[in-house]
Order: sequence, then structure tokens, then C-alpha cells
Amino acid sequence: MLPKIGIHEGAAWTIRDAPPAVFHLFGPASLLTADDDWLRLGKWEAVVERMYRKYLSTLTGDRRAILGDFAMQDLAFKVVGVGSVGTRCLILLLVDDHDKPLFLQIKEARPSVLTRGRGRKSLYPHDGRRVVEGQKRLQSASDLFLGWSNGPSGRHFYFRQLRDMKVSATIETYDSSLLVRYAATCGEVLARAHAKSGGRAPEISGYIGKSDAVPAAMVRYAKVYAEQVERDFDAFRAACQSGDLPVLTDEAFLLDVSI
Repeated sequence: MLPKIGIHEGAAWTIRDAPPAVFHLFGPASLLTADDDWLRLGKWEAVVERMYRKYLSTLTGDRRAILGDFAMQDLAFKVVGVGSVGTRCLILLLVDDHDKPLFLQIKEARPSVLTRGRGRKSLYPHDGRRVVEGQKRLQSASDLFLGWSNGPSGRHFYFRQLRDMKVSATIETYDSSLLVRYAATCGEVLARAHAKSGGRAPEISGYIGKSDAVPAAMVRYAKVYAEQVERDFDAFRAACQSGDLPVLTDEAFLLDVSI
């Protein structure tokens, strides 16, 4: 049985606009264009209510019970990173009866690149579920609130907790010796995750063998890739400086939004 879904009344919590990174869909700082299909819905509750109900049905009972103590309070659009350009990402603010907040991130899931032009089919028709199942296979302990749903206009999304207190390595403070050890640890963890998820560890190990051929090829590829990124950034910066690519400073953008 799904927990009761409602809008929290009277709570003081709200998501603060911080354009262009975070903005309310229907507020004055919205970056959605007037013809966007979501804007026709008229209010944020219409965007998320059905999506949230479907999401809850993908969770186990104990996790639905936790969210049953919370009600929806606010929704905002969050601009995603470079790897997800063009996709939609939302922040959903939930508040419990003790006026304590919980933030969920709702990210759009696009079809896998492996299905494009290769005739391969995903095990999961729903791309949000594909992402969730992949994370659960790769990670020894996945996010407590991982789930999936369909959004307005049929887009696929997955849910997870926002800012779940995971720590990050500050590699800019590492010396060369520590950086090498850290890279080796990351490689081992990643290799174990893919070996566990794919079930082909013996075959992969046999293919790599004991020579340095595969590691050397990967190092060469990484160097070429890094050099290409540098060239791309130089071209991007030159286009900005010449005026071929129009840009705004943060200050100018905020002034433009406020007018």
C-alpha cells in the first residue's frame, strides 16, 4: 500500500532560486521557454504528483514507509552537469510532521548509447529503471531511495536522495605518490564493480592476460582524450572571446532574469 501523498501545509521550507543553476518552473526566474510542454501544466504539483506516486510503487515497503512520513513542499529545476546536458533534473523538497526537510533529486534518463544504431535492446524498457538497476549492481550499498518513474510527456526519470552526505576526495591536495595510490584504488573498485555486475570476470581477466598491452593501450587512449579536451576548450574559449558564441557573465545573467 502506498503512503498518503499530499502537499505539506504551513511549513516554512522552500527552495531558493539561484539562477541559472536552480529555478522554479513557474516563477519569474524560470528558464523554460513559453512553448515548453511543462509550462502548460500551470503548477508544479501537476508536474510531479503522478510521477511521485509511480516512483513510490518501485520502492520496497520499508522505504515507502519512511517517505510516508513526508509530504511534498516545493519543486525546482536544477541545471545538470556537462554529462547530462539537455536532460531535465528536478529537486523535490519533502517535509515531515516535525518540519524536517528531505530532498530528492529527479533526473531524466535517456536511452543507452549501446542501443543506438547497433540493434541491441536493453533488458529494461524503462530507462529510469535501467539506470537504477545498473547502480544497484555496481554499488555495494546503493542510495536508499533509488527508484524510477515516468514524467509529463512520457519522459523517463529516476529518483535518488540529493546531498546524501557522501564524501569526496580532495585530489588537488594530494602529492604524486598519494595520487597514484588513489588512482589504483579507484581502478580496483571500478574493476570489482564491473566484474560483479557483468558476471564475466574470468573472461575479462583471460583477455587482459599478464602483459602490459591492455594497460598501455588504455593509457594511450586517456592521453589522447585529455589532449582532445584541451583542444575543444581552447576552441570554445576562442569562440567566446571573438563573439562567435554569445556569453553572459553571472552578474549580467541575473540582471537579465530580474528585469
